[in-house]
Amino acid sequence: MNSAQVDAYLRRIGAEYPARPTRDALRELQLRHLRAVPFENLSVHLGEKIVLDEKPLLDKVVGARRGGFCYELNGAFAALLSALGFEVTLLAARVFGEEGRLGIPYDHLALLVRTGDGDEWLADVGFGAHSLFPLAFGERGEQEDPGGRFRVVEAAEREEEERGGGAAGVGDVDVVRDGKPVYRLEVRPRVVRDFVAGAWWHSTSPASHFTQSLVCSRVTEDDGRVTLSGRRLTVTSPDGGRSVTELETDEEVLGTYRARFGIDLERVPEVRKTDKGA
Repeated sequence: MNSAQVDAYLRRIGAEYPARPTRDALRELQLRHLRAVPFENLSVHLGEKIVLDEKPLLDKVVGARRGGFCYELNGAFAALLSALGFEVTLLAARVFGEEGRLGIPYDHLALLVRTGDGDEWLADVGFGAHSLFPLAFGERGEQEDPGGRFRVVEAAEREEEERGGGAAGVGDVDVVRDGKPVYRLEVRPRVVRDFVAGAWWHSTSPASHFTQSLVCSRVTEDDGRVTLSGRRLTVTSPDGGRSVTELETDEEVLGTYRARFGIDLERVPEVRKTDKGA
């Protein structure tokens, strides 16, 4: 990223240029990113191509003021952090689904970020409802966050305690939220192009939840959340209270995308039909 792109990205998320790549700077950048850039899968249903290269990612997130899913959001955020002097490693994760089953390889992209003082943090702006602040990667106790109580634990040890052993790889760690495993991270460094197959699967397979429904969601300024799922608008307060509104007209839907998420669309996205035999 050049200096003009960095400045544009910081304006996009409403952040100042940090003097140094510190823990506090990383916390501020992640929170502002979550508040400004929505987690959304609209491209899947608008027929837009998803390209995991730096320029198209920045064109979408910064230039077009859109959001994206994990590969796009954390891919773009990694480029910004690297340009600001953070040491960033891309990590692959598999998301825990129903009954604790793990998803596909390269199911999720998360970031291991080393700050200027040498501390390591798990940063993630691409998982929907998650921690608002980076998690201390080497800490094995509970970490309190506005998004819940989190733990980063050795996957093999957790499996041994809960099921008497399993398929965890050497060095894998599980991210746990409020006692429930969220995703399993491999510690081997990756590059963004490694995630092309995962992005393709999630954007085309009828088994992927991204092809089955529409979502656009971001953290609000009071650390609650606003989510538009098709025509259902849900506003969640920081204490967990929820307000749900069914939008009746296309004008209401498009206006909500503009007002709530800063996304200007020409037409209302509709769930794209997929081949059930794929």
